[in-house]
Amino acid sequence: MIFLASALAALLVMLAAFAVSLRTGVHAGVDIAWGLGFTAVAVACVAVTGHGWLIAALTAIWGVRLAIHIARRYTGEEDPRYAQMLAGRSTWHALRTVYLTQAVALWFVSLPVQVAALHGKVTWWSAVGSGLWAIGLVFEAVGDAQLARFRNDPASRGKVLDTGLWRYTRHPNYFGDACVWWGLFALACVHWTGWLTILSPLVMTYFLAGKTGKPLMEKHLSSTRPGYADYVARTSAFIPRPPRPQGFPRP
Repeated sequence: MIFLASALAALLVMLAAFAVSLRTGVHAGVDIAWGLGFTAVAVACVAVTGHGWLIAALTAIWGVRLAIHIARRYTGEEDPRYAQMLAGRSTWHALRTVYLTQAVALWFVSLPVQVAALHGKVTWWSAVGSGLWAIGLVFEAVGDAQLARFRNDPASRGKVLDTGLWRYTRHPNYFGDACVWWGLFALACVHWTGWLTILSPLVMTYFLAGKTGKPLMEKHLSSTRPGYADYVARTSAFIPRPPRPQGFPRP
């Protein structure tokens, strides 16, 4: 029952985002729905089981923060990713390839939340998961705030952000996002069935570090920021580390 309820919650959020896109003609709003979808899944899990409040609360905090952050950046214009993906395609193609695909991905990534809520166990191991979640949320929130401040400063135009958390990793927000989901996975592992959901954080980390997150962002920045190649050479790609001295390139 819990898996069906969470699937329905993810689907309803994405269908609502699709309905908005039909009115606006813009699909970028689906990024706001992403975080809200996880929040809806967490609420649905608690509603069905009556327990799992800890992991539901942590998921909702992360999801709402992410949605608010993206909403603040939203300009009402189309994201180049979606413009390129959907150029010349029908509205129903957008429904299948963007909204329904993201609903499935959302449900799959949230499996640790569903399993943890199903069993509702809280042990000393829950502190480990909560601690990793907290580290991830700090990296994500602080990294996003530093980037927003940098973008809003006219003196930063055309420059590369290499201070704060961005001095130690080229993507503190993506690293934080990955930590959040490994922390939620750890919370699910208080019961042995939680280990069966290990593909969920692995998939999330893969897309953040190796597919749609880091690679696409770096491809864009490499072509628009003159000093970005030097920044790449001295700064860790994902896991935070002290910057490498000039002449010692880092992958």
